[in-house]
Amino acid sequence: MDRALTPLDRVLADAQNALSTVFGRPDAGRANPAGDTADVVMEDDERRHAAGLMRINHVGEVCAQALYVGQAAVARDPRTREQLLAAAAEETDHLAWCADRLAELDSRPSLLNPVWYAGSYAIGVIAGLRGDGWNLGFVVETERQVEAHLHEHLEQLPAADLRSRAILETMKEDEARHADHAQAQGARVLPQPVPTIMAAASNLMKTIAYRI
Repeated sequence: MDRALTPLDRVLADAQNALSTVFGRPDAGRANPAGDTADVVMEDDERRHAAGLMRINHVGEVCAQALYVGQAAVARDPRTREQLLAAAAEETDHLAWCADRLAELDSRPSLLNPVWYAGSYAIGVIAGLRGDGWNLGFVVETERQVEAHLHEHLEQLPAADLRSRAILETMKEDEARHADHAQAQGARVLPQPVPTIMAAASNLMKTIAYRI
Protein backbone atom coordinates (compact mmCIF):
# COMPACT_ATOMS: atom_id res chain seq x y z
CA MET A 1 0.00 0.00 0.00
CA ASP A 2 1.39 3.37 -1.06
CA ARG A 3 1.92 5.86 1.75
CA ALA A 4 0.33 9.28 1.56
CA LEU A 5 2.67 12.04 0.47
CA THR A 6 3.46 14.71 3.05
CA PRO A 7 3.67 18.42 2.09
CA LEU A 8 7.47 18.10 2.21
CA ASP A 9 7.30 15.10 -0.14
CA ARG A 10 5.29 17.17 -2.61
CA VAL A 11 7.72 20.09 -2.41
CA LEU A 12 10.67 17.79 -3.06
CA ALA A 13 8.86 16.06 -5.93
CA ASP A 14 8.00 19.42 -7.51
CA ALA A 15 11.60 20.58 -7.14
CA GLN A 16 12.83 17.38 -8.79
CA ASN A 17 10.38 17.87 -11.64
CA ALA A 18 11.61 21.44 -12.15
CA LEU A 19 15.26 20.40 -12.27
CA SER A 20 14.54 17.49 -14.61
CA THR A 21 12.40 19.61 -16.93
CA VAL A 22 14.72 22.60 -17.15
CA PHE A 23 18.16 21.04 -16.92
CA GLY A 24 17.66 17.34 -17.62
CA ARG A 25 16.72 15.31 -20.66
CA PRO A 26 13.43 13.56 -19.75
CA ASP A 27 12.75 10.19 -21.34
CA ALA A 28 9.58 9.75 -23.36
CA GLY A 29 7.20 6.99 -22.36
CA ARG A 30 6.01 6.63 -25.95
CA ALA A 31 7.90 6.21 -29.18
CA ASN A 32 8.81 9.37 -31.08
CA PRO A 33 6.05 9.95 -33.69
CA ALA A 34 8.71 10.86 -36.25
CA GLY A 35 9.79 7.21 -36.15
CA ASP A 36 11.61 6.23 -39.31
CA THR A 37 10.48 9.33 -41.24
CA ALA A 38 13.36 10.48 -43.40
CA ASP A 39 15.22 13.59 -42.23
CA VAL A 40 15.67 15.64 -45.39
CA VAL A 41 18.55 18.13 -45.70
CA MET A 42 17.11 21.65 -45.69
CA GLU A 43 18.50 25.02 -46.66
CA ASP A 44 20.10 26.88 -43.76
CA ASP A 45 17.27 29.40 -43.44
CA GLU A 46 14.66 26.63 -43.48
CA ARG A 47 16.54 24.68 -40.83
CA ARG A 48 16.86 27.76 -38.62
CA HIS A 49 13.16 28.50 -39.02
CA ALA A 50 12.19 24.92 -38.16
CA ALA A 51 14.49 25.05 -35.12
CA GLY A 52 12.90 28.32 -33.99
CA LEU A 53 9.44 26.81 -34.19
CA MET A 54 10.50 23.65 -32.36
CA ARG A 55 12.21 25.75 -29.67
CA ILE A 56 8.88 27.54 -29.13
CA ASN A 57 7.15 24.18 -28.81
CA HIS A 58 9.81 22.93 -26.39
CA VAL A 59 9.24 26.04 -24.25
CA GLY A 60 5.52 25.37 -24.43
CA GLU A 61 6.09 21.93 -22.97
CA VAL A 62 8.33 23.34 -20.23
CA CYS A 63 5.51 25.74 -19.36
CA ALA A 64 2.91 22.96 -19.51
CA GLN A 65 4.92 20.86 -17.06
CA ALA A 66 5.18 23.79 -14.67
CA LEU A 67 1.52 24.77 -15.01
CA TYR A 68 0.17 21.29 -14.37
CA VAL A 69 2.53 20.53 -11.51
CA GLY A 70 1.72 23.89 -9.92
CA GLN A 71 -2.00 23.31 -10.31
CA ALA A 72 -1.74 19.76 -8.95
CA ALA A 73 0.15 21.04 -5.89
CA VAL A 74 -2.94 22.89 -4.68
CA ALA A 75 -5.76 20.84 -6.27
CA ARG A 76 -8.44 19.97 -3.71
CA ASP A 77 -9.93 16.91 -5.40
CA PRO A 78 -7.59 13.89 -5.70
CA ARG A 79 -9.16 13.06 -9.08
CA THR A 80 -8.31 16.51 -10.40
CA ARG A 81 -4.77 16.14 -9.11
CA GLU A 82 -4.44 12.74 -10.78
CA GLN A 83 -5.69 14.12 -14.10
CA LEU A 84 -3.26 17.04 -13.94
CA LEU A 85 -0.32 14.78 -13.17
CA ALA A 86 -1.35 12.32 -15.90
CA ALA A 87 -1.46 15.20 -18.40
CA ALA A 88 1.95 16.37 -17.15
CA ALA A 89 3.35 12.88 -17.75
CA GLU A 90 2.09 12.95 -21.32
CA GLU A 91 3.58 16.42 -21.77
CA THR A 92 6.92 14.85 -20.78
CA ASP A 93 6.72 12.86 -24.00
CA HIS A 94 6.24 16.09 -25.93
CA LEU A 95 9.17 17.67 -24.11
CA ALA A 96 11.45 14.77 -24.99
CA TRP A 97 10.34 14.68 -28.63
CA CYS A 98 10.90 18.41 -29.08
CA ALA A 99 14.34 18.17 -27.44
CA ASP A 100 15.27 15.32 -29.77
CA ARG A 101 14.17 17.29 -32.81
CA LEU A 102 16.09 20.39 -31.72
CA ALA A 103 19.24 18.27 -31.47
CA GLU A 104 18.60 16.85 -34.95
CA LEU A 105 18.31 20.41 -36.24
CA ASP A 106 21.65 21.30 -34.60
CA SER A 107 19.91 23.72 -32.28
CA ARG A 108 19.19 24.08 -28.54
CA PRO A 109 16.34 24.77 -26.11
CA SER A 110 15.57 28.29 -24.93
CA LEU A 111 18.17 29.81 -22.62
CA LEU A 112 15.29 31.28 -20.61
CA ASN A 113 13.69 27.94 -19.67
CA PRO A 114 14.27 28.48 -15.91
CA VAL A 115 12.33 31.75 -16.18
CA TRP A 116 9.53 30.18 -18.21
CA TYR A 117 9.22 27.33 -15.72
CA ALA A 118 9.17 29.52 -12.61
CA GLY A 119 6.58 31.89 -14.05
CA SER A 120 4.34 29.09 -15.27
CA TYR A 121 4.52 27.23 -11.95
CA ALA A 122 3.44 30.39 -10.12
CA ILE A 123 0.54 30.87 -12.53
CA GLY A 124 -0.47 27.24 -12.03
CA VAL A 125 -0.55 27.63 -8.25
CA ILE A 126 -2.60 30.83 -8.50
CA ALA A 127 -5.06 29.17 -10.90
CA GLY A 128 -5.33 26.11 -8.66
CA LEU A 129 -6.09 28.15 -5.57
CA ARG A 130 -9.29 29.39 -7.20
CA GLY A 131 -10.77 25.88 -6.92
CA ASP A 132 -10.92 22.78 -9.09
CA GLY A 133 -13.57 24.10 -11.50
CA TRP A 134 -11.38 27.08 -12.35
CA ASN A 135 -8.32 24.82 -12.27
CA LEU A 136 -9.81 22.64 -14.99
CA GLY A 137 -11.04 25.70 -16.88
CA PHE A 138 -7.47 26.92 -17.01
CA VAL A 139 -6.44 23.55 -18.47
CA VAL A 140 -9.08 23.82 -21.19
CA GLU A 141 -8.11 27.37 -22.17
CA THR A 142 -4.39 26.56 -22.10
CA GLU A 143 -4.79 23.46 -24.26
CA ARG A 144 -7.08 25.18 -26.77
CA GLN A 145 -4.54 27.97 -27.22
CA VAL A 146 -1.69 25.47 -27.56
CA GLU A 147 -3.72 23.48 -30.08
CA ALA A 148 -4.22 26.67 -32.12
CA HIS A 149 -0.54 27.60 -32.17
CA LEU A 150 0.42 24.03 -33.11
CA HIS A 151 -1.94 24.37 -36.06
CA GLU A 152 -0.15 27.58 -37.04
CA HIS A 153 3.24 25.90 -36.77
CA LEU A 154 2.12 23.00 -38.94
CA GLU A 155 1.32 25.55 -41.63
CA GLN A 156 4.60 27.44 -41.12
CA LEU A 157 7.01 24.49 -41.10
CA PRO A 158 9.16 23.99 -44.19
CA ALA A 159 7.42 21.50 -46.46
CA ALA A 160 10.42 19.14 -46.30
CA ASP A 161 10.44 18.94 -42.50
CA LEU A 162 8.31 15.84 -42.16
CA ARG A 163 9.90 14.77 -38.86
CA SER A 164 8.87 17.95 -37.04
CA ARG A 165 5.46 17.72 -38.66
CA ALA A 166 4.86 14.19 -37.36
CA ILE A 167 5.76 15.27 -33.82
CA LEU A 168 3.51 18.34 -33.87
CA GLU A 169 0.54 16.44 -35.28
CA THR A 170 0.66 13.94 -32.41
CA MET A 171 1.12 16.74 -29.87
CA LYS A 172 -1.92 18.55 -31.30
CA GLU A 173 -4.07 15.43 -30.88
CA ASP A 174 -2.89 15.00 -27.29
CA GLU A 175 -3.61 18.62 -26.37
CA ALA A 176 -7.13 18.39 -27.76
CA ARG A 177 -7.75 15.25 -25.69
CA HIS A 178 -6.47 16.95 -22.50
CA ALA A 179 -8.89 19.83 -23.07
CA ASP A 180 -11.80 17.46 -23.74
CA HIS A 181 -11.11 15.48 -20.55
CA ALA A 182 -10.92 18.62 -18.44
CA GLN A 183 -14.15 19.89 -20.01
CA ALA A 184 -15.91 16.62 -19.23
CA GLN A 185 -14.83 16.81 -15.58
CA GLY A 186 -16.57 20.11 -14.97
CA ALA A 187 -14.22 22.84 -16.15
CA ARG A 188 -15.55 26.36 -15.75
CA VAL A 189 -15.30 28.89 -18.57
CA LEU A 190 -12.66 31.47 -17.73
CA PRO A 191 -14.03 35.03 -17.76
CA GLN A 192 -12.45 37.84 -19.72
CA PRO A 193 -9.87 39.27 -19.65
CA VAL A 194 -8.13 36.05 -18.48
CA PRO A 195 -8.06 34.28 -21.91
CA THR A 196 -6.90 37.49 -23.60
CA ILE A 197 -4.10 37.96 -21.07
CA MET A 198 -3.07 34.31 -21.50
CA ALA A 199 -2.94 34.74 -25.29
CA ALA A 200 -0.88 37.94 -24.99
CA ALA A 201 1.60 36.24 -22.63
CA SER A 202 1.83 33.28 -25.00
CA ASN A 203 2.55 35.53 -27.98
CA LEU A 204 5.31 37.31 -26.05
CA MET A 205 6.85 33.97 -25.08
CA LYS A 206 6.74 32.74 -28.69
CA THR A 207 8.43 35.89 -29.99
CA ILE A 208 11.28 35.62 -27.49
CA ALA A 209 11.69 31.83 -27.56
CA TYR A 210 11.96 31.75 -31.36
CA ARG A 211 15.39 33.40 -31.02
CA ILE A 212 16.60 32.95 -27.43
